[in-house]
Amino acid sequence: MNAIPPLTFLLLLFVFGTLPVLATEPRGVLHTLDYLSVDYPGAVVDGRVANELEYAEQVEFSTKLVGDLQALPENPGKERLLERALELQRLIQDKAPGAEVSHLARHLAQAVAETYQVTLAPRRPPVLAQTPALYDIHCAQCHGSNGRGDGPEAADLDPPPIDFHDRERAFQRSLYGLYSAITRGVDGTAMRPFDELDDEQRWALAFYVGAKAFSQEERERGMALWEEDVLHWDLATLTALTPAEAEERWGMDGVALMAYLRAHPEALADTGSVLGRARALLAQSLEAARTGDWESAYQNAVAAYLEGFELVEPILRTTQAERVAEIENLMLLYRQKVREEAPVDELADMVQRIDTLLDQAETYGERNRLTKTATFIGSLVIILREGLEAVLVLAAIAGVLIQGGRRDALPYLHAGWIGALAAGVLTWVAANHLITLTGAGRELTEGITALAAAVVLLYVGFWLHDKTHTDRWREYVRERIQKTLHGGALWILTGIAFLAVYREAFETVLFYQALWMQADDSARNMLWTGMGTGTIILLALIFAILRLGRRLPLRQFFSINAAILLVLAVSFIGHGVAALQEAGWLEIHSLPLPRWDLVGLYPTMETIGAQLLTIALIAWVYWRHNRRSG
Repeated sequence: MNAIPPLTFLLLLFVFGTLPVLATEPRGVLHTLDYLSVDYPGAVVDGRVANELEYAEQVEFSTKLVGDLQALPENPGKERLLERALELQRLIQDKAPGAEVSHLARHLAQAVAETYQVTLAPRRPPVLAQTPALYDIHCAQCHGSNGRGDGPEAADLDPPPIDFHDRERAFQRSLYGLYSAITRGVDGTAMRPFDELDDEQRWALAFYVGAKAFSQEERERGMALWEEDVLHWDLATLTALTPAEAEERWGMDGVALMAYLRAHPEALADTGSVLGRARALLAQSLEAARTGDWESAYQNAVAAYLEGFELVEPILRTTQAERVAEIENLMLLYRQKVREEAPVDELADMVQRIDTLLDQAETYGERNRLTKTATFIGSLVIILREGLEAVLVLAAIAGVLIQGGRRDALPYLHAGWIGALAAGVLTWVAANHLITLTGAGRELTEGITALAAAVVLLYVGFWLHDKTHTDRWREYVRERIQKTLHGGALWILTGIAFLAVYREAFETVLFYQALWMQADDSARNMLWTGMGTGTIILLALIFAILRLGRRLPLRQFFSINAAILLVLAVSFIGHGVAALQEAGWLEIHSLPLPRWDLVGLYPTMETIGAQLLTIALIAWVYWRHNRRSG
């Protein structure tokens, strides 16, 4: 074995000295494992070192991998991951066959992703229409116009750029591996991180270059398999698998299907892919339960709802309301049974029932793809469902201000809801381009915001109720109005409006995204029509409340608005507790009651218990008020 040149040794010290920065979280570990699985077979051939530098890197990377795994947060599955990492390190030191090392590295990466709940797929299939131009700008100088590693700058690069048509190498790399390389770069090469591209653009490039190693014949065969539904993959399956794994599990049919879907990811932009994600996560949950890993079983059950079914629930509800309700209740009950560590046979029966219902929902959806009428109704229902509570809060507060002669305070109210809409859009942009906002994170945000809004509404409702006597209101105006006007109390109005609207804004955007993907091209204009119609209805509701308020006596008007806010507070309590349950933060104990999302009625002991306590508090305050008034 030849000695490593001093300059190369210094380069290795620099590369490996910077590696810990890369692998300080699970995605860095996955990046390292992808590198090992793809590059090791070229470093060792038939038990002998074929490339000294490459092999030295493999040994060092395998050593760092163990340290990086040790630095990850504690997790019940961490010890098993470390055992497999040590086994991988030993295989590399013993110059084991490339196929054996690659196989273990890929499976270890899958285990890391499952253990630490790392999402290996984009939120939606990328659109490749503009990707060739993006490739020409950022990639062609090195990789060549056709991806063969022969660009104008290739001759000066060591190691040379990757030839994306190299089938042997391409078969060892998943789309997530390509995305990770584009996102993080590859140390020791000219491949830098492409920070200037957003998340969707990096995924689009991964799909584009990941399709080059396949033939046109394979793509055509894959299209026929997809249209005949011989194999049905979801987006997560497509991005996590390597072509070698697809061939191992499904033969050349798997390779052909991958060839087609990598070139045409838009084929996955339907309800079926999302429901397929739900089915896959339920299957993982059941498998974890079989092995006694109850925490993973529960987390996968939560993800099956949040990252799968919930994303298309508003769309399915427009045509399959009864089936949707049954699926929701069964998925909640399944999670409860997993928490209780119920017998696996019982869990398997439940998963089978859920799968059957999901299949029925998917089949119905394929036969009845959203038409113009269905798209309009879906859009209208989303905006009304998500906006009604916020509108009632805004209208009630605005009415009080106008009745009390405080129009000067209306700008504070407007600042709150406008800020909430802006924050909702910014949250959506961040979730799509800057961070990965999981379903659990989304529900946690919604739950905390709903509970905070409920507290504020209770306070304002009690305050209005206390002012139902005209003389008390006039006294309040006379003694406090100037102090309030010159103080900071009016910003409370901004907070109320912000909390009431922000809770709905981000979820509304997600639902409209899903609806857009489900609608026929000819029906998508009806999405905007439905949204506009719903907005007009909501504005008319505000106008009606304000108009009615001007005709009511002051005491009666205050009583009505106080009642509205207190009822909404009870509803928000239900929404907030249910969201925390869906995020996996609270236990779920189901009750044989109907579910009515619009009023915050969810059939669990926790949600109804919290609402009953809130009602008891309202009754107590009302009793004290009447006793004091009498």
